[in-house]
Amino acid sequence: MEVKEIIKKAKTNDQSAFNALLDFFWNDVYGFQLKRTENENDAEDIAIQTFSKAFDKIGTYNEDYEFKTWLITISKNIHIDLLRKRKSSIQNRSNQNDTDHFQYIIDESPSPEDKLITEQNLAKLLRDIKKLKPHYQEVINLRYFQELTYKEISEELNEPINNVKVKLLRAKKLLADIITK
Repeated sequence: MEVKEIIKKAKTNDQSAFNALLDFFWNDVYGFQLKRTENENDAEDIAIQTFSKAFDKIGTYNEDYEFKTWLITISKNIHIDLLRKRKSSIQNRSNQNDTDHFQYIIDESPSPEDKLITEQNLAKLLRDIKKLKPHYQEVINLRYFQELTYKEISEELNEPINNVKVKLLRAKKLLADIITK
């Protein structure tokens, strides 16, 4: 099947088309970021974010341009945003005097009220997770409640590891949208 046909299917929210695009272009995006970041973890995180954003915005893709170029542009912008965040974080930390750190030492152990609030928040989170589609619920459960690695989740679901990563990222985005509503 041609890439253009796969993209048309992806625009109709066909999950197998998303998987095919991810498998076909993963090495291009990951390799591009690996050269830029020189860090495997950052390259992988940016690649996952790239595919997640691309799949969310697939309807805006203009077929007059190469899909790979579109993905690389998204990837480059995500990397630039990441660098900006890190730079501002470093500047904020460097603006504090070393003596300031000692003024803010507090007891961080949870009080009984904090424990109750945490339990209530967990119950609300579980209700929000139940609003997701079952395959998203499953991947959230495996990753955050059973604390499985990506590889273990991949084996459990019998899916490629890249699909698990994008599915988890998508599940987190959908969950965040539910929580903010």
